[in-house]
Amino acid sequence: MDLVIEGRAFVKGRLSNWCIGIEDGRIVEVAKNLKGEEHLDYGQMLVLPAAIDPHVHFRDPGLTAKEDFSTGTMAAAFGGVGCVLDMPNTLPPATSLASLKEKQLTIAGKAWTDYGLFAGCVPGVKLEEMAPHAAGYKMFMGSSTGKLLVTEDKERARIGHAVKATNKVLSVHAKEEALLGKEREQDIRDHLRNRPYQAEVAAINKLSAMGCRVNICHLSSAAGLGAASGHNFTKEVTAHHLFLDRDNERGTFAKVNPPLRTREDRFALMQAFLDGRIDMLASDHAPHTIEDKSQEFDIAPSGMPGVETQVPLMLALVKKGSLPLDVLVRAMAERPAEVFSLNKGRIEKGRDADLMVVDTRALGGIKVNNLHSKCGWTLYEGYDAIFPHATYVRGRRVVEDGAIAGERGGRDVVVGP
Repeated sequence: MDLVIEGRAFVKGRLSNWCIGIEDGRIVEVAKNLKGEEHLDYGQMLVLPAAIDPHVHFRDPGLTAKEDFSTGTMAAAFGGVGCVLDMPNTLPPATSLASLKEKQLTIAGKAWTDYGLFAGCVPGVKLEEMAPHAAGYKMFMGSSTGKLLVTEDKERARIGHAVKATNKVLSVHAKEEALLGKEREQDIRDHLRNRPYQAEVAAINKLSAMGCRVNICHLSSAAGLGAASGHNFTKEVTAHHLFLDRDNERGTFAKVNPPLRTREDRFALMQAFLDGRIDMLASDHAPHTIEDKSQEFDIAPSGMPGVETQVPLMLALVKKGSLPLDVLVRAMAERPAEVFSLNKGRIEKGRDADLMVVDTRALGGIKVNNLHSKCGWTLYEGYDAIFPHATYVRGRRVVEDGAIAGERGGRDVVVGP
């Protein structure tokens, strides 16, 4: 076999010393002793499945001053992420077969990690023809960045029927547009008043009639959590809704959709995450330039970066004993692979050899100067984190010891190279 990686690997739900045999980008054997052309022994470092981020906005094409697929996937790799699923609200938006193919051509050859592309849902869109090229579908029930919006129940029902026929997942920005306020905003609390938790609850309850597989994006409130738990939906949560709330005085840099809510909401979401009641960890990586974010609050765009920091933040919680490792691995790797039918997410024979190597002794503070997103800022400056020692994508070492360690070779998980 081409490569053997040895270490304290997370296999079948527990850590133990294993050798992982890799050939042609796939795991071909997991055993106590293996020989290969190259053998890398990481000693007592942890070898985990690389994370899969099911919700990023890499702004490519059309908004590449904020981020592009090269810088976005590089940031992902440094954060232990081996695969990303990119949202459709770019310029032009990926809402037709032609625009989805155009996006594929634009980003081809740029990626350091593997990736998939969401197709956007808008009234009248032909969803079925995009299925062979899409990792899933995205529907905005409430307005956010861009102009993708579906507000009519009849059109939502049509979309649900069409998505069901493709056997793919519909990821939903679940905020009922009719309940969103339009008042002028001067701070985070104003933003929260314009986007109340009731809009999240109402949207989630309406989704029960969709008839297809539904994933609730960036769950943000205790009430929304309760509503979603009453349905057969999968659920995402972001690091910023777990670590930050409306009391974080960061001005426009903390303006996100859905908004940062109360401390009680944050605690409820964190407890649900720790208990394993939330399926997936998703960054909703939405970078904007410092210049964009420095505008008046009411016109500054919503969104913050997070693809590079979310897993390191969680690894620090594991180190401190606050978060069980198996819960993190399930949310960052196993469940995203299951939900979106990816041949990744576990260290087992036949899976893509997407791995991260973690030195648990490497606990330190986040420093923006060490991050790789083009937008150049973070709200987690100084927060405890453990950045992976190395990240592998299909057996290809992408980063190691804080530096790029290989060539870019990311590919589309749906349509291939």
